[in-house]
Amino acid sequence: MSEFTLTLIKLAFLAVLWLFVIAAVGVIRADLFGSSRAAARAAARARAPRQPRQPRQPRQPRRAAAPQPRGPRQLVVTQGDRAGMTLDLSAGAPITIGRANDSTIVVSDDYASSRHARLFAQDGQWIVEDLGSTNGTYLGHTKVTRPQPVPLGVPIRIGQTVIELRP
Repeated sequence: MSEFTLTLIKLAFLAVLWLFVIAAVGVIRADLFGSSRAAARAAARARAPRQPRQPRQPRQPRRAAAPQPRGPRQLVVTQGDRAGMTLDLSAGAPITIGRANDSTIVVSDDYASSRHARLFAQDGQWIVEDLGSTNGTYLGHTKVTRPQPVPLGVPIRIGQTVIELRP
């Protein structure tokens, strides 16, 4: 091969190597600090003009509420760096678990992703969903591959952190 061809091959290899390094740094940055898309969406929501309020409809008389089924009332961290932490589930707000600072339960675990899993209430029961984590989320001894209902007392394992729903 000619000297010129070898120089072109060396430069192409160097360019590909730098692209790989830049991509790796971008992935690490997104894992540590969260994606820039999430920040852009939050900023767009903050800038969006508020919708005018709709006139209130006259109130209908209240009906007696059906008795709520006895479900979990609290989430307890049983193992891991947050062991002993409890969360009240009466509000029904979704719970995110991961290393990201905006997670509901922030874990400092090497085996947890920044946005690892989510628990949310649906039709009177709590559902666990893995958010595409690298090491997976386990319900009991089963890996969560799709959103699954969480029975009372069954452990949910995320890395070294174990949580349970309790009455």
